[in-house]
Amino acid sequence: MTTIRFRRAFLVALLIALGLTAPAPASAAPVSLAAATTTCYGGAVTVRYGDALEFGPYRTTARCHDINLRVIGGTADYVNACVKFAKYGTCNRWTRVGRSWTTIATDVLDGSRFTVPVGVPLEGDDAVMQLAF
Repeated sequence: MTTIRFRRAFLVALLIALGLTAPAPASAAPVSLAAATTTCYGGAVTVRYGDALEFGPYRTTARCHDINLRVIGGTADYVNACVKFAKYGTCNRWTRVGRSWTTIATDVLDGSRFTVPVGVPLEGDDAVMQLAF
């Protein structure tokens, strides 16, 4: 057995000296930004303005570090939204949100309870939105 171990060790040393190495296992590959983003947005919930003016309560997850919102349908081109954390009971800040993902709260702790009050620009407008957290 000593001869077999010696041959294996010699072969490994030779391959390393020649600059040939085995590829890293797939699990060791770094997660791309696109994959991380997909994971966050992949858990998005769809809500409709008109059914409610304030959505939730929700609880943040480890999928996203932020709370994100976008308009995906309806007559409104944009909405105004904020995040109201249960701990404080007031809005963080009002943000105009259009058809692309917009962050409405940043660096949110996992497990935080919150609601999202939303307003549309014109009376009678409606909006279908996605909320990722």
